[in-house]
Amino acid sequence: MKSKTIKSVMIAVSLIVFSCDEPETTVTNIVHSDGSVSRKIEMKNHKNNFKISDLQVPFDSTWTIKDTIEIGEKKDTTFIKTAEKQFKNVGEINKSYLSDKGANKEIKRKAIFIKKFKWFNTEYRFSELIDKKMSNGYPIKDFLNQEELNYFYSPGSVNNEKLNGKDSLKYKALVDTIKKKTDDWTGKSLISEWIYDFSRLVKGTAANDLTEASLKKNENEFVKLLKKYDNKFDSLWKAGVILKEMIGIDNAVKFKTEADSAIAIVTKYLTADFKDYSVRIIMPGKVIGTNGFIDKTETLLWPVKSDYFFTEPYEMWAESKTPNKWTWIVTGIFVIFVITGLAIRFLRKKQN
Repeated sequence: MKSKTIKSVMIAVSLIVFSCDEPETTVTNIVHSDGSVSRKIEMKNHKNNFKISDLQVPFDSTWTIKDTIEIGEKKDTTFIKTAEKQFKNVGEINKSYLSDKGANKEIKRKAIFIKKFKWFNTEYRFSELIDKKMSNGYPIKDFLNQEELNYFYSPGSVNNEKLNGKDSLKYKALVDTIKKKTDDWTGKSLISEWIYDFSRLVKGTAANDLTEASLKKNENEFVKLLKKYDNKFDSLWKAGVILKEMIGIDNAVKFKTEADSAIAIVTKYLTADFKDYSVRIIMPGKVIGTNGFIDKTETLLWPVKSDYFFTEPYEMWAESKTPNKWTWIVTGIFVIFVITGLAIRFLRKKQN
């Protein structure tokens, strides 16, 4: 297999390629108090093409599937496919993820449901968790401030409103800043992953200057090399020039194979295909906590993009509660019983 350089991998990760066959997909989870989940997948496409290999979320013939068509104001046609199924528990959802054969089959996903009885209320927590792609990258919060993070994780519709609103210049500048910082994040995370893998490949055969700890000390210098050589990086890496600057001439000659193998490992982590979609969650009772957004239907919404789980897990969660009416009744009866008892005791003492 032809190896890829760090720069090649970085470019591949930075670019978002949209397939013309990719449907716009939204998954809605209606969570019930018993842990069961009514799940609905809605897919929209400009043509009637919903191949399994293009689908972001798995479903099969056991689902209730419906096909409809919408005609827009400009007489454009939108094909809509909806799939619905009742799941007894999140375990059944997770089984469907394990058997996924669609566009996002390489990504590890799972649903989690937790129910807690707290006397006056019962609390629920539902989440969908996507495992991180890289093991040794840096969290995005190390590079973006809170305002930038809010924009980074916001749905596209929310960001588009800001870009087209009265503060459009402010948000266009913010987008440019986020782009620069996320490029830095990507580059440093790639270098960190390469250091980890390379140091293990040469462990026991290299000098102390090639341990993970020693290479980490030069990590920022390695990142500067990515920027310094920019478009010439690929050719200079293949010629051994970059590696010599990174680890010295002798080590570059001796461990060129291991360095290229580390690149291949990093590439494997990053080249898993992924197509964006959205997740909605409807909880039982009153929502008391979430990291999602409220859409126009007053439903919790999360965009799902590959950047979100590049270096750390991405969890979409919501918490809610429902009152336990019977506990209020029991508590009320108990309070009345106690007060009555105290009153009788007081009257007896007064009579005596």
